[in-house]
Amino acid sequence: MFIQTESTPNPATLKFLPGNSVMETGTANFAAPDEANRSPLAQSLFATEGVTGVFLGADFITVTKSDDKEWDVMKPLILGAIMEHFQSGRPVIEADAADTTVADGDDDEVVVQIRELIDTRVRPAVAQDGGDIVYKGFEDGIVYLHMQGACAGCPSSTATLKHGIENMLRYYVPEVQEVRAVE
Repeated sequence: MFIQTESTPNPATLKFLPGNSVMETGTANFAAPDEANRSPLAQSLFATEGVTGVFLGADFITVTKSDDKEWDVMKPLILGAIMEHFQSGRPVIEADAADTTVADGDDDEVVVQIRELIDTRVRPAVAQDGGDIVYKGFEDGIVYLHMQGACAGCPSSTATLKHGIENMLRYYVPEVQEVRAVE
């Protein structure tokens, strides 16, 4: 198994491409080891000293490290954990713990338009950098988004939100006045 790595705009986060599908549908974000109980892969990665976050995308894994650790030391350990996981045949996410979030279906036309733009234009772009952006709500002209993976804590995330996503949404959806990040 050959696993490629890519740097991300966030120097504390590295993107790993195992050459296999990681998540069949959706994404999964684990900001702490105690959140990883539903993912054997995330648990294995958190067992590496210095790992502070794990994000699972369609065909990639992003790992965030603590500031006091160096990638030169951590990268071989993480590569080993990923390789061991995929060779073991264990699931990435336990079947009974799969996220079954479904859209409510009663979204108004503006929200449908915002979600469509985020899903088709924003999410694919941030996935290339090892992250994801999740729609959290729209109220009084403000779109609330949650940044995950490499996007969380990235030095350029504010610029991405304000100059990229906000400008695009305001252009296509006149009801949008502002975009804010939420935890």
